[in-house]
Amino acid sequence: MKLSAAAEDLLERLWIGAFEEGKSSVALNELKISMDHPALLELTGQGLIRVDDSTVRLLPGGHREGQLVVRKHRLSERLMMDIFDLKGTHADDKACEFEHLLNEGVDSKICDLLNHPDRCPHGKAIPPGRCCLKARREGRPGVICLPKLKPGQSGEIAYLATKDPQKMQKLMSMGVLPGSRIRLSQNFPSYIFRLGSSDFAVDEQLAREIFVRLDDKA
Repeated sequence: MKLSAAAEDLLERLWIGAFEEGKSSVALNELKISMDHPALLELTGQGLIRVDDSTVRLLPGGHREGQLVVRKHRLSERLMMDIFDLKGTHADDKACEFEHLLNEGVDSKICDLLNHPDRCPHGKAIPPGRCCLKARREGRPGVICLPKLKPGQSGEIAYLATKDPQKMQKLMSMGVLPGSRIRLSQNFPSYIFRLGSSDFAVDEQLAREIFVRLDDKA
């Protein structure tokens, strides 16, 4: 179901209250909303919450939806920090905006990109999705930096983590670009990899800037 941003924010607060702070219900005055608040009416109408005596309680459907909202928010925080290198209040604000744009399919792709993190930048648990459980069951590492590949393993370059213009220029001059196929040939004393029909060597520091989505059978 598609909820408004305000309803998702309220559902997130209720889920955190219930499952991380141990509150069986949350008072309306604590939430600082009234009985006729649009987000409250929306969640009530969807059968996600129940309001009794000025307190709000999550229903089973609200638990599932609330967990998904919290997951999207905390994955967005990781994305802002790990990929976009944003930190502090600015990163938090952008994560809040971005989470409302995600659906369950997109959040799984981002989770795979981030290598299925289990903690947000603030140290809070990220509820696992089906993609996390499947990856753990199958032993798939998701997206990893080049030094974690074994010689002979290959995949697709997912992204480059460097913020150094000179390093970026060096990688791009080799053809190390997102979407390119890469195969690790050697990991000592330097990292040698193949792109197309050419071989290149880099040190470990630069190799750690290259993140690869492994082939399913790698």
